[in-house]
Amino acid sequence: MKGHEVEIVTRGEKIRARLEAAFAPRQLEVVDESEGHRGHSGYQEGGESHFRVEIASARFEGMDRIARHRAVHAALGRDLVVEIHALALKISA
Repeated sequence: MKGHEVEIVTRGEKIRARLEAAFAPRQLEVVDESEGHRGHSGYQEGGESHFRVEIASARFEGMDRIARHRAVHAALGRDLVVEIHALALKISA
């Protein structure tokens, strides 16, 4: 449609936006590592299937490792989590 721009949002951008909104992190790195998994189970042409996330936020203070992982998964939402084959997390307070 002429005059209407469609914004394409990648999974990586969705991950970043949802984690920023939920945790106001002082550090956040979202890396698409999909290309390194080409030919392996879960690889999707075009990437965006395997991610590594490093996040640091005061909101993780007092949480154990499992609680931190659950909080991240909840913030991402089931709709996004089911689209991702692998998600490696490094979480700190």
